Amino acid sequence: MTAPHALKLDHLVVAAETLEAGEAHVIEQLGLTDVVPQRGGKHARMGTHNSLLGLWGGAYLEIIAIDPEAPAPGRARWFGLDDETVRTRLARGPYLAHWVARVDRPRSLPRWQAQYPQRLAPVVAMQRGALTWQIGVPDDGSLPSWQGAGQGLLPTLIQWDSPQHPADALPSADCAVTKLRGFHPQATVIAEQLQWLGADALINVEATLVEPSLAAEIETPDGPRTLR
Repeated sequence: MTAPHALKLDHLVVAAETLEAGEAHVIEQLGLTDVVPQRGGKHARMGTHNSLLGLWGGAYLEIIAIDPEAPAPGRARWFGLDDETVRTRLARGPYLAHWVARVDRPRSLPRWQAQYPQRLAPVVAMQRGALTWQIGVPDDGSLPSWQGAGQGLLPTLIQWDSPQHPADALPSADCAVTKLRGFHPQATVIAEQLQWLGADALINVEATLVEPSLAAEIETPDGPRTLR
């Protein structure tokens, strides 16, 4: 069964050991000069903090890292940040680790998850300042998966409850995502879940014999760039 409503790209997620390293990575890969990521804030429930960069089309880019000043949360952090494989990959430097798809109302993300608990991660209510949202986070903090495949290519689902979206308050970098590409040894499994979610038009998934990865083709003021 295919999801009756298509999803939208909400934001890209660059994981980093520190925000400073992640910001430098994004600035270098996108060739930014006039506009740079700005500090967003802390997620006390997850023990993380972020930097944000506005993109065209109502989307944005998030750089996320474990907050060294925060106490350990009482649960696994989101986006797989506590996972040994992710930690090993982060030791090699920041990278485009994941993406988040928005579920627009009138559909209810918690209700959709309750209907399909085997396909969708449990929904957690979050708040940061005036922003409130619902987001799917597996209990073990892992990235979304289907039949054992995921590794950042299947989107985390989010629904914003507050009238303002983070991108509304961010300075624009005059950058637009033109194509999101994923590479995975189990590309057909990934494609099946993407179609069910209604997210298959948002990312092109190709088969690979090496480790799964994401790449975002982004149009910048100085021409096309690829964020990895």
